[in-house]
Amino acid sequence: MNLRPYISVARPDHWFKNVFVLPGVLLAVFFRADPASPATWLGAGAGLLIACLIASANYVFNEILDAPTDRHHPVKRRRPIPSGQARLSVCWGLWVALSVTGLALAWLLNPLFGLAGAALWVMGILYNLPPIRLKDMPYADVLSESLNNPIRLAMGWFSTGVLIPPPLSLALTYWMFGAFLMAAKRFAEYRNLADPQRAARYRRSFGYYTEERLIVSMFFYATLFALHGGFFISRYHFELILATPPLAYALAYYLHLSYKPNSPVQYPERLYRERKLVWLVLLASLICGTLLFTDLPAFRQIFHGAFMHGAHP
Repeated sequence: MNLRPYISVARPDHWFKNVFVLPGVLLAVFFRADPASPATWLGAGAGLLIACLIASANYVFNEILDAPTDRHHPVKRRRPIPSGQARLSVCWGLWVALSVTGLALAWLLNPLFGLAGAALWVMGILYNLPPIRLKDMPYADVLSESLNNPIRLAMGWFSTGVLIPPPLSLALTYWMFGAFLMAAKRFAEYRNLADPQRAARYRRSFGYYTEERLIVSMFFYATLFALHGGFFISRYHFELILATPPLAYALAYYLHLSYKPNSPVQYPERLYRERKLVWLVLLASLICGTLLFTDLPAFRQIFHGAFMHGAHP
């Protein structure tokens, strides 16, 4: 049996999305206010691997259920199941194996991480399985898929052994950041299909969407991302305000890419080819990571002004 189609169904090329687990690790170390031990990094590495296994289970489930509609997409119709390269019975077995292995390992790491892993798996079910099938509902498709961002954040956080949940403002920031990225992907897909009827046959939510509605939704998500992020920064570590210009530029450039013909935003697994975007993301990540563990009292005092410190004119 040729294994290549079944490896493709599990989409290991999409595993890079689980990089969203790592900020949860760094933030847990920051809030614990002590250096990360080898056990912390070992737990983080195990958590990242487990997140990849559960994500692959969701990808297999997604491809099984999406095969009928993927045949209406100019690129996705070449995937292993809709093209007939992979047998459904084997794919169902692969889904069970990845699900059981990933969830069992998640629980063994620690119960809270296990609950977060189970949440990631359940979201894959709700997103794809009729009659709920959130991916067919306008706006719910974006919000449910991007909810995996704060779930991955929680997986990184709990993989370090922290026994309390991350701040709600942080989870909401992560969620709205993911929603912006996902809405940009929908926008790029809709523009690329260039035919509302064909788009609706491929994805039911496209029967409701228009370019204007998708652009407005991106603005909505980006605004909430900024507001929740600003609250987190002002409440927990004000130095992170210095990272907002490169972050804003990276988001603006991502939006720019969504307007390109056959936009790379449609295929996140290929975004590593966009060198400028990669460098922007690396720069923003480096600045955020550095500032997270940097204290600048003089900067906080200058930024807030004298009135914030009880002075009088």
